[in-house]
Amino acid sequence: MTDSGAPTPPALPGPPPSWVAGRAVPVPRVPGRVAQVLVPFWAERRRPIETRTLVLCGVVGVIGAVLLVGHRPGLGAALVGLLVWAAAVPAMVRRRNANDIITAVLSVALVAVVAVRDAGWVVVLCGLVAAWAGVVAVTSSRSAPAAVLAPLTWAAGSVRALPWVAKGLETLAGARRGQLTVALRSGAITVGLLLVFGLLFASADRVFASLMPRVEADLLPGQVVVGTLVALVAAALAHLALAPPSWSDARLAPRASAARGEWLVPVLALDAMVLLFVMVQVGALLGGHRHVLETAGLSYAQYAREGFAQLVVVTALTLVVVAVAARRAPRATPRDRLLSRIALGVLCLGTLGVVASALRRMDLYVEAFGLTRLRVFVTVVEIALAAVFVLVLVAGVRWRGRWLPRAVVQVVAVAMLGLALVNPDAQIVRHNTTADLTGTLDADYLAGLSADAVPAYAEVDDPDLRACLLASAAVPPTVGVADWNLGRERATRVLASASADESCDR
Repeated sequence: MTDSGAPTPPALPGPPPSWVAGRAVPVPRVPGRVAQVLVPFWAERRRPIETRTLVLCGVVGVIGAVLLVGHRPGLGAALVGLLVWAAAVPAMVRRRNANDIITAVLSVALVAVVAVRDAGWVVVLCGLVAAWAGVVAVTSSRSAPAAVLAPLTWAAGSVRALPWVAKGLETLAGARRGQLTVALRSGAITVGLLLVFGLLFASADRVFASLMPRVEADLLPGQVVVGTLVALVAAALAHLALAPPSWSDARLAPRASAARGEWLVPVLALDAMVLLFVMVQVGALLGGHRHVLETAGLSYAQYAREGFAQLVVVTALTLVVVAVAARRAPRATPRDRLLSRIALGVLCLGTLGVVASALRRMDLYVEAFGLTRLRVFVTVVEIALAAVFVLVLVAGVRWRGRWLPRAVVQVVAVAMLGLALVNPDAQIVRHNTTADLTGTLDADYLAGLSADAVPAYAEVDDPDLRACLLASAAVPPTVGVADWNLGRERATRVLASASADESCDR
């Protein structure tokens, strides 16, 4: 209670009030770091949307509904993957950023793999990397945090695009309500007339009926859902290109450099261990390998199998160590910078030797037990990690790595494209049927591969195995342009030309 008998006002939340002319005035709360980023990002939902952008997203959604629903993944999906960029291209071109364009082209190329390869595991991997690279390109991400958080950026951009499109539709309907009503009325009358007369003519003549497009009512709900989602993807890309989030330029907060001895001792110790391991591997490759195997009591296959996984983990962990050490490395004097470059450069070069050892071990393992999809994949991952270490070495020469995050994304995208281009399922068949394997050839595993492997089936020397593999291949027929796929098309031709008198006796 105050002296006048009035109740005491409740305390204001937040900072203590300031006093102006004897009255308490609340001090505005300073937004936190997260709010400073999210508030401007969400405010962009009020940005006006151009009519042509709105119409273009709708057209892309309709095309996506027609090409995706009721069809196997193929050329139709690849075309949709290209068309969803149509609304975002003008904004990206205005940036005049070659790196963004290159990354976007890699994203489109990765989606196009669906029209080239039938192997589902390859298509899925390429699709995931395509989505990651696409967000990095459309938001012009130039920092490691922005590149790592690309999936969250995509989710936030999709949520923000919903009110953006809704506001555009509301504005369009309000400004051109009369024209929209006339267009809808005219379209409804047109569809009704064509439907009635088309059904009558189709029932009167079979030839005319064969020319009429088939409307499958059971696909309509799926087409509506898929078309809406495709239109939203196109809108999200367009909106992210127009108003990329501020965290695309975010940098990790600078940290105080460590003392020279505190930083250098652990890095040099790790350098020594890595170099010692590489020297042991070089000695083994130059003739001491048999001595190593006799000492360890392992076979070639056991030696390779027990070491490869650990070396892959070592490679990835070393990349983390280099990233952390580079941030804490002392750079106050030219001598500090020279020592930092030498210590981290030796670590990267030594890790490249570890990568070479891991690849050699995988080669020994494949020689003994053959290729599998997993072994192909981890080999590609290890090669990509080696390429990343080379990029880190290049960045360390001048101690400037602003370009490094996008370059890493591009390396991963190129690695996935390389995986698709080598046709891994076919390579598995060719290697396993020609190599002198220690174990028994797993014909059931080969028979379970995708249509991409069918041309390799026809190249098998053993006639019985060749016949069994070809007999196990089942390639569904292509129905329309949307279903077309190069791997399935080649498999169909091989199966059609296979000798009819070959029979499977297994």
